[in-house]
Amino acid sequence: MYNGIGLNTPRGSGTNGYVTRNWAHIRGRKEKVNYKTEEEMKKLDAAMSKKPNQEILDHERKRKVELKCMEMQELMEEQGYSEEEIERKVATFRRMLMEKEGVGSTGTGGKEEEVERGPGRPRRTKYVQRPQDYHEL
Repeated sequence: MYNGIGLNTPRGSGTNGYVTRNWAHIRGRKEKVNYKTEEEMKKLDAAMSKKPNQEILDHERKRKVELKCMEMQELMEEQGYSEEEIERKVATFRRMLMEKEGVGSTGTGGKEEEVERGPGRPRRTKYVQRPQDYHEL
């Protein structure tokens, strides 16, 4: 007897006691593997891709606005405007561009506007807590 299989003793059975495999047994086939289609892969990729950081996008818009303001300032300096007039016109131009682009003022702290958390990004307020009866060895 091997692992509880077979005869306890081959005496009187008319066999040698050797346990063989049943070749007549039909095994179940492997289940078919369902591979993902291209459409499903695209959907998964779209779900996995991250949305751009709003602070970075705002910073890029502010840079573009400042670049336009610097170009205007250099143009006005070449044309011979006074410093006060250049500052005043550039400030109004900057305000107009900021309103047009939908960007806040350049003096914000950055953390004042909290970016909404996207789906699938859980809030991490609770830490893993051990049970009270847990003891390290």
